[in-house]
Amino acid sequence: MLGVFGLYLVAAAGSFLAALWIATRGDKDRPDHKAIIGALAVTSAWCLCVAALGPAAALSSVAEILRDFAWILVVYRLFANDGRHETLKPIRPVVYALGFVECLQLALLFVQLRFAVTAEIDAIVFQLSAMFRVMVAVGALVLLHNLYLGAVQSIRSVLRWTAAALAGLFAFDLNFFTVAYMGGGLPLELTAVRGLVVAVVCLPFAIGSTRSAASIRLSPSRSVAFQTLSLLLIGAYLLLMVGIAQSLSMLGGDVGRLTQVGFTFAATVFALMWLPSHRLRGWVRVTAVKHLFQHRYDYRAEWLRFTRTIGQGDDVNQSLQERAIKAMADITDSPSGLLLLQDDNGSLELASRWLWREIEVPTASIPTGLAKLFEEKNFILDVDDIRNGKDQHGESAMMPSWIQDTPEAWALVPLLHFDRLTGIIVLARPAAPRRLDWEDFDLLRVVGQQLSSYLAEQAGQQALMESARFDEFNRRIAFVMHDIKNLASQMSLLARNAEKHAEKPEFRADMLVTLRNSADKLNGLLARLGRYGTNSSEKREPVDLDQVAKRVLSQYENAHSVSIVRSENSQVLADAEGLEQALVHLMQNAIDASEADSPVYLDVSCDGLRGRIDVVDSGTGMSAEFIRNGLFKPFVSSKNAGFGIGAFEAREMVRAMGGRLDVDSREGLGTRFSISFPLSAVSGFLSDTETHQQAEVA
Repeated sequence: MLGVFGLYLVAAAGSFLAALWIATRGDKDRPDHKAIIGALAVTSAWCLCVAALGPAAALSSVAEILRDFAWILVVYRLFANDGRHETLKPIRPVVYALGFVECLQLALLFVQLRFAVTAEIDAIVFQLSAMFRVMVAVGALVLLHNLYLGAVQSIRSVLRWTAAALAGLFAFDLNFFTVAYMGGGLPLELTAVRGLVVAVVCLPFAIGSTRSAASIRLSPSRSVAFQTLSLLLIGAYLLLMVGIAQSLSMLGGDVGRLTQVGFTFAATVFALMWLPSHRLRGWVRVTAVKHLFQHRYDYRAEWLRFTRTIGQGDDVNQSLQERAIKAMADITDSPSGLLLLQDDNGSLELASRWLWREIEVPTASIPTGLAKLFEEKNFILDVDDIRNGKDQHGESAMMPSWIQDTPEAWALVPLLHFDRLTGIIVLARPAAPRRLDWEDFDLLRVVGQQLSSYLAEQAGQQALMESARFDEFNRRIAFVMHDIKNLASQMSLLARNAEKHAEKPEFRADMLVTLRNSADKLNGLLARLGRYGTNSSEKREPVDLDQVAKRVLSQYENAHSVSIVRSENSQVLADAEGLEQALVHLMQNAIDASEADSPVYLDVSCDGLRGRIDVVDSGTGMSAEFIRNGLFKPFVSSKNAGFGIGAFEAREMVRAMGGRLDVDSREGLGTRFSISFPLSAVSGFLSDTETHQQAEVA
């Protein structure tokens, strides 16, 4: 009885406090507002009667009947939240029937007090009373079922907590009175628990009294879910072991005992082998997260945001590469990222960066072996796993130091298009650090495949546009060549006429030199334009890079501050005229990008195998995006009046001669163009080696 007294006293206090809370802070415009307050007040009085007089007292029974009347009225008023108390007239007979059954309880109580003079009559009255209680509980649960399922989605969120509390209250009464009916009396332990149930359901009643309850979700932490699932598995394991052990004991005799001992030994060995397993714990964790939680991501919202970012983005000036990084970073709340794409040689290089200017990315950003591993395994690399010594596919030995030594580097996501690696996105660590899990991997992998298709489509479109521009350029250049050819012929004729008719020897000599130089330059330009676009290789002969650098320097020394900082003996195989023209293009670009007082340097060096000329300036510099997407693209120029073929023609000239043109630039710091050729003494050996390697690959 002490337990009944304490629990019902707590239930009375909880009901009263819940009624007070709803009266002061609940939504007063709800149709069920006053009904819930009254029902909680009556429930509090009933709990006090049970605590003071016991559950079988007459006053407790009267209070319980009034309590049931109050909660039936609450159920009816809940239908008024969306107006269905007027339209669903068929529910009224059910409500009237439940009220009539409760009135019968009053009649039974009167019969029990006046006429139950024998134990048999008292038992019959109790059986009828318990049966009526079961009928009321069933009827109330049916009404709640229709109430919740028939409500619109917006009203369901309002009714959720109140309906759940009522369902718990009547469901317990259904089971309680079913047990009482079958047992012929009130079970003492369940009677005490009934008070505890009333105390517990007061909380959802209070929560559901305000509109803010619609946004409340029961969301236990993943650790709690994992621990709960682990306890359930352990409990199931113990029950299984006990059941099997009891079954084996039925064999009897020494055979049964021996079988029990053997089974216990085998089960112990199995538990020691598998319970500490990381794989088993990982499986349990993933299973708990997949099936006990709502997904971390709202996939519809994520896909809409992804499409919006790729389609236009927040900044109209952002390139597709930048938008691709942002679209990937937004998924994991990463503050910045890098995009590495394959260059013409198949190596991964920095193509774009989004809000990550401080990180230094080397030219050879990702080793070939690691890129091949990404292509074969298609996995998301968590950089923290590498730092912690974890290795999935052998990637730890190939991880570049510039990523591993950067604390902000968090994850590498491969971009695969038709099972071919097109690039990698490096994501920075989010502000709220967390571990990447299966849901992150699944979503990032799918988004990476989608991004790779967008980037591949853009590259194909650019190739088509470039081809169309080349066709247009070839049509235009035909007219240019015709005009230049006529001009060269006229100037040659002018030179011949001047030789015959000029009167002053000094003027004639000067005019002849000028005209001849002009004619030579125009004819040289015409010859280069005639060779442009053909597959014919440039003539190659031994050329001293130092002499070429000095000739180019002499053309600009009166127009800008230029100098040679190093001059090593470097004789290479190249075309002197084409090399000089390519160097002129690069010198002119360097001067245009520099201030008037900012010098431009030429650096001639040799490493024993190749000779190199560097053109170095400290001008405005270029971004990685422009170097990759604009510098060597024809008809793309950063100068207002530029035609956009200087750097492209310089690279094509150098390549046609068997050389290589590289560029390294930093915005605000300057640019270095490097032209390199094999030394004439070793060019034959290098050529034979490259031919042999190509034959082996084929």
